[in-house]
Amino acid sequence: MTAPGLQVQGELWLDRAPLIRNLRLDFPAGQWSCLLGPSGVGKSTLGRLIAGLAGPFQLQGHCRASDAVPLSGRVAMMAQDGQLLPWASVLHNVTIGARLRGQVPDMARARSLLAELGLDAMAHRRPGTLSGGQRQRVALARTLIEDCPIVVLDEPFSALDAATRLAMQDLAARMLATRTVVLITHDPLEAVRLADKAWLLSPDGACALDLPETVPPRSYRDDATLAMQARLLARLHGMQPA
Repeated sequence: MTAPGLQVQGELWLDRAPLIRNLRLDFPAGQWSCLLGPSGVGKSTLGRLIAGLAGPFQLQGHCRASDAVPLSGRVAMMAQDGQLLPWASVLHNVTIGARLRGQVPDMARARSLLAELGLDAMAHRRPGTLSGGQRQRVALARTLIEDCPIVVLDEPFSALDAATRLAMQDLAARMLATRTVVLITHDPLEAVRLADKAWLLSPDGACALDLPETVPPRSYRDDATLAMQARLLARLHGMQPA
């Protein structure tokens, strides 16, 4: 799979009001890009737009792949809560995309992904019997089986405890290597650990961040990682309403 880069430029509107102006984002091909910012700034809205989902938003500008091929059918999205069907088995959840499209699911591929994610023994269990980390691994398998070159991760690990979150970050970095990933998060440490490029969003646009020179996923113990996290926390705190 050859993943293209992605460019977003223009103004993002929600209903009839501007949400983010002066957007100029260039997501590099085959790397992780992060959108960071306070709640309500428009991170998830931008992610939904990139994923081609419907909603009361529009981009006055363009969102396109660097290879000039249309984005339709080439973007997968993993949401914060996983959005698993509670009445369906793990295996059914992983293959739901094909079923909804009226296609025959690739059960061998689904089982292979579950085995790679350490979930092969849980294929016939329901989501309610799984831990939070296990449910997010199921959601990751469902994202991977779509085999899309561009993946949007919308706050995918925010509901997990700190240790599980770190483990899921490392797992996602390994499983999504070579894809063009857009990570949406409010967690500075997550952004610093995983991103090749990152931007801080505000209503006035996107400010590029100077990340440590080390290769992601970066160690959460590294001095440069921790120092960058502290600087981002200070900037985010300054953006919060009084």
